[in-house]
Amino acid sequence: MKDALIILSGGMDSVTLLHERSSEIALAVTFDYGSLQNDRERPFAQLHCERLGIPHIVIPLTFIKQYFKSAMLENADAIPDGRYDDESMRSTVVPFRNGIMLSIACGIAESNDLRRVMIANHAGDHAIYPDCRDAFITAMSAATSAGTYVGITVDAPYTTLTKGDIARRGKALGINYAETYSCYKGGERHCGTCGTCVERREAMLEAGIDDPTIYLA
Repeated sequence: MKDALIILSGGMDSVTLLHERSSEIALAVTFDYGSLQNDRERPFAQLHCERLGIPHIVIPLTFIKQYFKSAMLENADAIPDGRYDDESMRSTVVPFRNGIMLSIACGIAESNDLRRVMIANHAGDHAIYPDCRDAFITAMSAATSAGTYVGITVDAPYTTLTKGDIARRGKALGINYAETYSCYKGGERHCGTCGTCVERREAMLEAGIDDPTIYLA
C-alpha cells in the first residue's frame, strides 16, 4: 500500500530509500532552500521519480536562505574541508532544517491522505546535525502523530545505518550513483574534499562500488 511521502534531495541516501521503498511511496517532495547543492541535486530527484513512476513536487523555501545562517547557504569558499566529525563542519548546519521540512511534509501528507513521512537521515550525520539524531526523529514523530487527525508518523529507517550500509543497499538495488549528487560546494564536479564528498568516497569503497563520481581533488 502506498501510504508514504518521502523527502527526496537527489543525494545518495534519499535516492536509495526512494528505490528501496518505492512500493510504499505515493509522493516525493524536494525542498529548494537555497543551499549550494540544491540545483545539482534536484534534477536527479526528478529523474529517479520519473523512472519509478512516483509523483514529484518541488517546494521553494526561500526564507531559509534569506534569514538563516549556514555556510551551505553562502558560497563554496565558506564550506570547510575535512571529515564530518571535524568541529569546523558545524558551520554547515542549517538550523532546524529537518524539523522545518518534516513539518511541511507532514502537512502535505495529511492533505493527500497519507500516513507516513520518510526521511533518509543516517548515523554518519549524528555527530554534527542535531536534527538527524534518533532522539529528534522519535520526538518529531510523536509530535506529528499527536498533531494530525490520522496520526502521521516519521519513518526514518536509515537512522542507525552508516553511509556505507546505505551504499551496500544501493549496490544490491543496482542504483547508478553517478545519477546522484552530494558535494556541499555545489560545483559541476564534486570537490572531493568537503565532509560529504569524503563520506561519499568512503561509503563507495566500503560497499565495493567502483565510484563513478568525478572529483576535482
